[in-house]
Amino acid sequence: MHLHLAYPAVLAVLLFCVGLYGVLARRNAILVLMSVELMLNAVNLNLVAFDVWLRDSLHAGQALTLFTIAIAAAEIGIGLAIVLAVYRNRGTSAVDALRDTAEPSAPDESQESQEPDESREPQQSPQSPQSPQSPQSQKAEATA
Repeated sequence: MHLHLAYPAVLAVLLFCVGLYGVLARRNAILVLMSVELMLNAVNLNLVAFDVWLRDSLHAGQALTLFTIAIAAAEIGIGLAIVLAVYRNRGTSAVDALRDTAEPSAPDESQESQEPDESREPQQSPQSPQSPQSPQSQKAEATA
């Protein structure tokens, strides 16, 4: 009995769509990771189905599937470790609560890190009580 290629391909598309819906709609990080696994399993199913359909003598699709399974296992291990660490610190594993974990962006420090030119006089900080300057005069002094 020969299985037609359309059956595993349709099943893979359904699995992938369910996984994509889970990634886009879920708020729990563990459910998002499970949805990513569904998507990877859909890809694996397609790899094996096309490998059988093409009758590849090297079985490249099956070998690639084994690599994908190994990478998915490592991804889940690291992902669960991150989710557990976040849950310990925040008390929730909701993805919405993870958005504010990013550090605030620092001002551009590229200008401050440049070495001062010896020919220029050192600029006075705006906090110095000696001479309060307007922002326009500071800009004119910086360009001089």
